[in-house]
Formats: sequence, C-alpha cells, structure tokens
Amino acid sequence: MQALIFDCDGVLVDTERDGHRVAFNDAFRAAGLAAEWSVDRYGELLSTGGGKERMCRNFDEIGWPSHIPAGDRDALILALHHAKTDLFMQIIEGGALPLRPGVARMVEAALAAGMQVAVCSTSNERAVSAVVRLLLGAERAARITIFAGDAVARKKPDPAIYTLAAKTLGLTPAACVVIEDSHIGLTAAKAAGMRCIITKSAYTQDEDFTGADRVVPDLDAGIDLPFCQSLTA
Repeated sequence: MQALIFDCDGVLVDTERDGHRVAFNDAFRAAGLAAEWSVDRYGELLSTGGGKERMCRNFDEIGWPSHIPAGDRDALILALHHAKTDLFMQIIEGGALPLRPGVARMVEAALAAGMQVAVCSTSNERAVSAVVRLLLGAERAARITIFAGDAVARKKPDPAIYTLAAKTLGLTPAACVVIEDSHIGLTAAKAAGMRCIITKSAYTQDEDFTGADRVVPDLDAGIDLPFCQSLTA
C-alpha cells in the first residue's frame, strides 16, 4: 500500500443534505429562480456526478427558466455554481458540519506511515480545499494532494479522477486504497484498479455496494491502517 485516497462529500464530511443541497437552494433563490431541491429530489440527482452536471440534469428534466435563452444556459450554470460554492464555504467555515468518525485518525496514520494521502472529488476544487484545510488543519492539508472539480472531463462513475491521481502521484493503482461512500464512487475506484472501502453516508444507506472490499457505517467501525494494508498485500 502506497496511498490512502478519500472522496470528499459523504466521506470526509456528510455534506450533501445539509451542506451542498442548502447552498444550491440559496443560490437558486438569490438568482430569482423558482427552483428548490427537496431532500428526496437531491438524493435522486446525486446519481449524476458533479454540481454543474447535476443542475443541467435537473433543468433538462423539469424545464429551463423561460427567461434564459438557450445560448445563455452554460453561463447561467457557471454563475449559479460559483455562487453556490461561496455559500457552501460559508457553511463549512461556520463549523456546522464536522468530520466523520475516524477520518482524522486514518489521515494521521497514513501520513505517519509515510504514505501519500489524496482527495479525489467531483466537487469544486475550492470547496474541497476548504473542507480539507478547515477541518483537517493546515499542517495536514499541506501534505494532502487534491484532485477535484474539472480536473478531468469525465466524472465519477468514470475512473478518470482516480487514474489521474495514480499517474500524478507516480503510483500503481493496485497499491492505492480508496474510501468512498457511493455506488458511483465505488464504480470509479474499482474501474481504476484500486481497492475500495465504503463508509455509508446519509444518502447512500441503500445503494448497491457489490464488489466493495469492506462496507461499514464509518471508519471507526473496524477500519484501521493495518486492515487497509492487508487489502493490497
């Protein structure tokens, strides 16, 4: 084992329901749009990786705002996503969403063992960096490599983000252990040739995790560095 790689949302922090969803709704409201994502609706949209892609899917399904010309839709999505990221960072900075159990312990153990630690997320790089810096601390954050946002053209469940991480870090995929919380994340990690542990999050309790190397409610439920190392032995 050479690296421990985390997804961000739902893995480092359970951000989706009370973080990202709230920030999206606030951004819609500030833009004067008659759109609001319920808890259930946002859960449906999570099967699409990436916030911009999620908004496009939503408007494709329910109809785009009638006052927005078709040629201006991309600009609308970019503006909404920028505003949403600012609002999400305010939520993180406010301290309302804590690290999930076992995350700090596992990060510290991997760093102490001389392993590389990375975060691979479809979320905006600025938001992911804020989560890592504010909740894991500047000293740890300086030693964690982040791959996020539009670093790759194809988002999870495509393996591109994990393949990029292995290539950039100079690692073989088989020597990497990934912590994910969703079916699309598991699919991406496995397609990249990596081992994958699932820590179920608020939205992923009933997803299909066939093929995962271990499924647990959180990292304090029997996951430690020796177990992770055993997966790549």
